[in-house]
Amino acid sequence: MNSKRKRYKTCIVLLAAVLAFGSALPAFAAESGGTTPPSGTTASISTGTAPAIGQVALNATSYFELKNVVMMPEQGNKTVTFTVGVHNGGTTDLQFIDYWPRLRTKNGNQISVRVLPQDKDKNRIPAKSSQDISFYATVNESTDLKDLIFEIIKWDFSMPEADFVRKIGEVSVPDDYSVVTPAGTAHTIQMANNPVKGVIKKVLMSKNEKNYTPTIVLNLENIGSKSVAVPGYQYLLRTSEGYMYPLDAKAVKDLTINPQTNKDIDLTGSVPVSVSTEGWQLVIVQNAQDLKLNLPIAFFALPAVSDTDGVDTGKAFSFTNKKGTYTAQLNTVQRLPWEDQDILTAGFTLSNKGPEALPIPDLTGYFKLDDNVKVEAKLVRTDNVIGLAPNAEAQFQFIGKIPYTSQFGKVKLVLQEKADSGSSDGKTDQQTAANDLLEFVHRAELMNIPYNNFGETYKVTNVGRSVSYKVRSVTTYAGETADTFTALLEVGNLETRASDISKLVGYFKTAQGRYYPAAISEVKTKISPDGKALLLLSTNISKGFPTSGMSVIIGEAVTEGKLTEADKKPDAYVNAAAYWLPQEDFTVKKDFKNIDLVPYQLSLSNIRSTIDQQGVKLKMDYELTKDLMLNTNMEGRKLILELDDADRKIKFNKEFDFKDFDGGSPDKQGTTSGKLDPKDKIVIGKHKDLELQADDKNLIFEVSYVKKFKLNLYDSFQGQKKLIATKEVEWFITTE
Repeated sequence: MNSKRKRYKTCIVLLAAVLAFGSALPAFAAESGGTTPPSGTTASISTGTAPAIGQVALNATSYFELKNVVMMPEQGNKTVTFTVGVHNGGTTDLQFIDYWPRLRTKNGNQISVRVLPQDKDKNRIPAKSSQDISFYATVNESTDLKDLIFEIIKWDFSMPEADFVRKIGEVSVPDDYSVVTPAGTAHTIQMANNPVKGVIKKVLMSKNEKNYTPTIVLNLENIGSKSVAVPGYQYLLRTSEGYMYPLDAKAVKDLTINPQTNKDIDLTGSVPVSVSTEGWQLVIVQNAQDLKLNLPIAFFALPAVSDTDGVDTGKAFSFTNKKGTYTAQLNTVQRLPWEDQDILTAGFTLSNKGPEALPIPDLTGYFKLDDNVKVEAKLVRTDNVIGLAPNAEAQFQFIGKIPYTSQFGKVKLVLQEKADSGSSDGKTDQQTAANDLLEFVHRAELMNIPYNNFGETYKVTNVGRSVSYKVRSVTTYAGETADTFTALLEVGNLETRASDISKLVGYFKTAQGRYYPAAISEVKTKISPDGKALLLLSTNISKGFPTSGMSVIIGEAVTEGKLTEADKKPDAYVNAAAYWLPQEDFTVKKDFKNIDLVPYQLSLSNIRSTIDQQGVKLKMDYELTKDLMLNTNMEGRKLILELDDADRKIKFNKEFDFKDFDGGSPDKQGTTSGKLDPKDKIVIGKHKDLELQADDKNLIFEVSYVKKFKLNLYDSFQGQKKLIATKEVEWFITTE
């Protein structure tokens, strides 16, 4: 009797576990030394329709089908996603809770499987119907698709107590199984249970000495019966070597495709010229923020590169006026975000190939869209030159503005010279007569901003203002109602003289195609040759907003046709480039050694506490160092030290302003006399007895109860903060 009761109790416990495992949202504990990132919404993935690999029969009328089996590399492992199609041909409902897929490798290793949250409530499959349920699993880097075996099991409590499992059947992944759609072939993606057919229409390619710049035109056709919004996919280019490069999607913000209609999406990015162009693929993934995973949607083999005839970038043309003969070359045509408009910019080089010096012509011009719509343009001189010596050249930009909703296929830049600006009779520059010199033609799908992969340095080599730009890191500062997202930009002076940094304009772009203007800190001191400055770019985003797949666009600010000076307000920008942003590091250090606070590094030691009739005191020693080659503006940024004893409800903190850090630099004798007090402020150098204090006479009565407290260190920006280090410290005992 006791044996039966024990067996019954075990069955009930196991059934409860099965129910929890089969339907509950998976829970993820933070990894050792880290915390979970800000959470987004629950993952809702629009799956693709990769080929099936096999079926497992349940009975004469019902079966399970394994399909959409895809493997994606992650950091240090791989993610496997697959779909179980449940086909119920019977006359009664089928309860999927009675069944489960298992995954193992051919050498016998069992792999844990979880259901995607969007399918967690799918259980009852009515008679004469089908239902798709999708799953995911994590495998190690050495595992390949062909190593996997899928089993379908049924929970059966008549089986031995060891696992209560009866295997119905299994399916292995064939050696030749591929999820890559061949070039020129369509692939159907299920977007919110609505079929959308995707196909690569064409691939265009340009290159410079550093990178290929591919443009992939993806056509999406809604073959379903209802309108569908294209999710916030991330698009990647995968090479034959397995390298993955992010692609920027144009015009995807709020993109909805109506039934029986189609839309083109232009995807562009950068791939180093050292990488082979053979065997490239387009990979579409969707970020599941709550699962901390990128889930694969579709794979397309890219067709051959299409002809780009009819585009005048990179071609040199000559014109002659009264002063001599000039050569002009169109370098770039870009479309950039600007408030509720877009900017059209055309960058070109004017050169003198002759033996004598020439003056700079009085140039003007305009854009024409699709040979019909005229857009006025302003000329911007970006090089600091007054003439063209023999074999010399100078850079110029034309700027025009259009509504951000404008659509066109072709853009033409008409280069003109003012006929006689000295006799215009009070007319404005735009009213002054002008002679046409040259026309440059470009295609809208090739109006690409150069994208820099994370870690790459982008150089702007204008005369007298040569600089380099590189993104160092990103940080999210959490607030009560919104978050502040920041990127740290390193700017290097490539000139041989000390130089000011040009004022910049920036926009953060999300994977969903939304633009957020970036506030940019300014460094107003000149930067020495080979010196660098750190600029902080920031914007406010909704709390928990997913930042995966974000990029930032940066350009030189322009005011009234000139590069912005002093405190003037920019009305445009030029020489723009985009930078893919890295994944944010949410790791929280478990000690206070060598804490990275670029450009500073901080270490805390000898942490000790006292409680007396006046309150609580916390003292510690510290060392703060700085990279002296980095100039910074740390306005709005603070460091917060917090003592937190949740058990005794003792909690207080002290803020340290980054602007004060340099105030403690020791003089030649090694002292800091006359400077900030290193016991009250954190300053550069090695110091003792930094003090935090909370005045509360009642705290002494808690002394017999206190055991440990947490010492937390926060990086704070404009009142919002991020935990960067924490350590458990015992009361009244010195902690290193």
